[in-house]
Amino acid sequence: MDSLLFLEYLYVPIIIGFCIHIVLNTKNTSKTLAYLLLVIFLPLLGIIIYLLLGINQRKNKLYSRKLLADQDIDKSITDYFHSLNTAAFLSQNESLLRQEKTARFVAKDSFSPVLLHNDVKILNNGELTFPEIFHSIEKAKSHIHIEFYIIENDQTGKQLKELLIKKAQQGIQVRIIYDDFGSMGIRNEYAEELRKYGVEIYPFMKLKFVQFANRVNYRNHRKIVIVDGITSFVGGLNISDRYRNDLNSKQHSYWRDTHIRIDGLATYSLQNIFLCDWNFAANQYLTPNEDFFPQIKEKSKFNKTIQIVSSGPDSENPTIMFALMQAIASAQEEVLITTPYFIPSSSVLNILKISAISGVKIKILVPFHSDSKIVGAATSAYFDDLLDVGIEIYQYKKGFIHSKTMVCDREIAIIGTANMDIRSFDLNFEVNAHIYNPTIAQELAANFYDDINNADKINPAIWKERSVSEKLISNIAKLSSSLL
Repeated sequence: MDSLLFLEYLYVPIIIGFCIHIVLNTKNTSKTLAYLLLVIFLPLLGIIIYLLLGINQRKNKLYSRKLLADQDIDKSITDYFHSLNTAAFLSQNESLLRQEKTARFVAKDSFSPVLLHNDVKILNNGELTFPEIFHSIEKAKSHIHIEFYIIENDQTGKQLKELLIKKAQQGIQVRIIYDDFGSMGIRNEYAEELRKYGVEIYPFMKLKFVQFANRVNYRNHRKIVIVDGITSFVGGLNISDRYRNDLNSKQHSYWRDTHIRIDGLATYSLQNIFLCDWNFAANQYLTPNEDFFPQIKEKSKFNKTIQIVSSGPDSENPTIMFALMQAIASAQEEVLITTPYFIPSSSVLNILKISAISGVKIKILVPFHSDSKIVGAATSAYFDDLLDVGIEIYQYKKGFIHSKTMVCDREIAIIGTANMDIRSFDLNFEVNAHIYNPTIAQELAANFYDDINNADKINPAIWKERSVSEKLISNIAKLSSSLL
């Protein structure tokens, strides 16, 4: 009886303490309300969920060390990047001028310069992307830098491993960062075999039991390959068989995705991101040098202008979200969005609605079947608001669409790792490429229209006639969307 009474006396102060912490430390109003309701009405579950998902790491000591290390690298190349950025803005690139506010915001907020002299190749799906990546790795003469959320020990993962071992034996420096949560399957034998042959490989934010609650929610979702500081790859594909349609595996449905190959100065920005992440993950300090940032011969033949945009829990602001919002706000005619997960913040939702009401044609392509039932249900809860202002929504039915792309006015193409959801905007380490070039933007727009040939357009009138149970499920899922 005494022990029960003691627990009762503890219960109220604990709940009050957590509620105070939530109110003081959760900036997003919808998240604050969601966590308060969980903690008050489902105390044990609510506290566990808040500890796992709710504690804001953006200013925590865990990332302050990374931020300081990042700044050290940035200082060493600041003047060079500044000169490149200035040259780009003086180039009179019409696509860049139409999105000048977006470019200037990114350059100022995260000091990611606009870079001239690039070639870009859009790679659709794994069956085009992986051969291109492997071929570039095969030709490496100096170093290979790889950073992925998911690396699996399957056919594709083993093919990569064998190739990297071969290159390491040739004297090429090979470094790999993998996310410790996304790539659990390679922690032991896979990683150890690579290390045995001289490959340097480290997990990003290694998960330990006592740190699990603090770390599991903040993951490195980037997908970067850099070869010799000149060629790079970024986009939606991880290292796994599921991202390929050429293996004829019955385990996975058709997978639609988008990646890009970059040759040129924009690789410098991706290299800078990798070095910052490497120094944090490996607890080393790789200083910028001519091997990492080589002089690019005949760069004048590369005519694409690119800006690399990154953000994460260590960022001062959610740069990727703000950049997407500014790009949408700057559009005059058309915005085409493809995303596998659509859980927008209220700010993103509002800018989409404002642009649509202002006369911009907006089309959004999402999967018909999500790989998460809760996320799929929550996504559909946003459709009413979008349909009401004339935004067209398409649901991809050929398989699962995992591309993360946006095209504005056929002038800027955005391709990267960030989904159109709160997790990518505020919790994950992400990276996007902004390509200020009408040719690439037209190609990506053509891909979008090819994809909607395999999609159903939602009819607003029919959508509103959904059953009460369907609407209820969607809106219940939406209540938890700020936690997803």
